[in-house]
Amino acid sequence: MKRSLLASLLLTLAFSGPLFAAPSLEHTVLTKDGTETSLKEFAGKVVYVDFWASWCGPCRKSFPWMNQMQAKYQQQGFEVVAINLDVDTELAHEFLTKIPANFNLRFNPEGDVAREFDLPGMPSSYLFNRQGELVQRHVGFFDKNKPAYEQEIQLLLKE
Repeated sequence: MKRSLLASLLLTLAFSGPLFAAPSLEHTVLTKDGTETSLKEFAGKVVYVDFWASWCGPCRKSFPWMNQMQAKYQQQGFEVVAINLDVDTELAHEFLTKIPANFNLRFNPEGDVAREFDLPGMPSSYLFNRQGELVQRHVGFFDKNKPAYEQEIQLLLKE
């Protein structure tokens, strides 16, 4: 009972819009060195999947926050996975020299995973619980919403 109440509260508190697609961790992306890997490698953790691109202004604001969340909650089973969508990955690497990422970086230059997630805008982020179920989606990144974003993470880590 407590678990379902917590999940309902989480969905009610910070719901950012209707869920049009059914994103999952059942996708293959590329590592920094171009090796294929599955998002299932993060199974059993609370996972914040963020889609970004070098040209995305709000992404510049979200990276420092994602660095903070990764550092603060990693020991509790939290992982940030940022998936870059630049066709030219050199643009992503140039972005990262200016705004470093201290979390998991993956690449999807073909954009097929982004299409499966049915991205409504950039950046778009998806929060999965430890069972791999999608519980939250956000479009854009807004400083005023950072406390709500963090609260969602905290609630899922307690489950």
